[in-house]
Amino acid sequence: MNKRLLSYLSVAIVLAASAASVGLFLHMRPVSVTVVAPEQHVPVRVFGLGTVEARIVSKIGFEIGAAIVELRADHGDIVKKGDVLARLHASAQEAKVVRAKAIVLSAEAGLTKVDANIAKARAVFAQKQATNRRVQQLADRKVVSEQTAEETQRDEGVAKADLTVALAEAEVANAFLADARAQLQVEEALLAQYVLIAPFDAMVVERHKELGTVIKPGDPIFTLVAPETVWGLAYIDEARAGPIAEGQPAIVRLRSLPQQRFEAKVVRIGIESDRVNEERRVYVKCGQCPPQFHLGEQAEVLITVANLDHALLVPEAAVRGFDGTTGTVWTVENGLLERRVLIFRYRTEDARLEVVGGLPDHAKIVAAPGAGFRGGRAARVIAETGK
Repeated sequence: MNKRLLSYLSVAIVLAASAASVGLFLHMRPVSVTVVAPEQHVPVRVFGLGTVEARIVSKIGFEIGAAIVELRADHGDIVKKGDVLARLHASAQEAKVVRAKAIVLSAEAGLTKVDANIAKARAVFAQKQATNRRVQQLADRKVVSEQTAEETQRDEGVAKADLTVALAEAEVANAFLADARAQLQVEEALLAQYVLIAPFDAMVVERHKELGTVIKPGDPIFTLVAPETVWGLAYIDEARAGPIAEGQPAIVRLRSLPQQRFEAKVVRIGIESDRVNEERRVYVKCGQCPPQFHLGEQAEVLITVANLDHALLVPEAAVRGFDGTTGTVWTVENGLLERRVLIFRYRTEDARLEVVGGLPDHAKIVAAPGAGFRGGRAARVIAETGK
């Protein structure tokens, strides 16, 4: 039994020693790694998902309420500024305009009559004034009686008063005419509100009401869009939006046309970010947009924020503890693995980080760290990765 036990013990010791030797060998042998190679002329793009929108989109309607009696536009129509789009039932308002015009004519006739009265009063006053002057001269020479002189003086005063009354009536008539004309303008302005006019050159996106509908003031009748103002709205993660500036080139891909790429540029960066999603609104405008657009369609936007003539790019998955600026990577230095804290700047759309500091000369960055990595372990470079 002792011999058999010793035999089993010997076998176990041999197996344990073999396993330890194999483990030591595997632990100490050089690990094969792929390192990052420098690249030339690398564009740095920021990705954003958004929609097709337009800067000028208006829902237009009437300022008053009535029944719709005419509609001249429908979905997809192109309209010009000033075109009539719709009309409301306006018989009552048209009658008010006719009445206001009649009041203006009456006021103009009254003013003409007053002007004639003024001319008459002036003539009478001039005649009475001349007569009184002659009589007063004769009275001074005792040719006429004092009573006659007083009567002619009184007649001149009465004529002057009549002229003053006529002039005052003229002011009243002018005021009445001005009021009548103003009222006519009000009624005509109200009548104009029964006609819906296109406020700008546009395409009709939607017609909300049909003939015969009785609408309320402010109800939308049409939705109009200015086609030249169509642009893409992209939502960019705030962590990636810092380098974006107006004028930078961009590429737009529409969901309905995934095979086509439309060149664009950044034309506006939203001042206010989304507080919930932590995203920034960036607007891009195509140089040659597709002729047919669909508001709200999903669009992918790639904005080129930089072009790197010479760059060393590390996969973000190979960086530990990345805080937006720094992170730790594995390097190969003199054939041994080491850990280094590097400084990064740009991040590409394929999740690679540009190294700008912290890397010793002749050190190589490991592109895909393995589970058995430890500082000081021998490493053998088998390939370099890059695009």
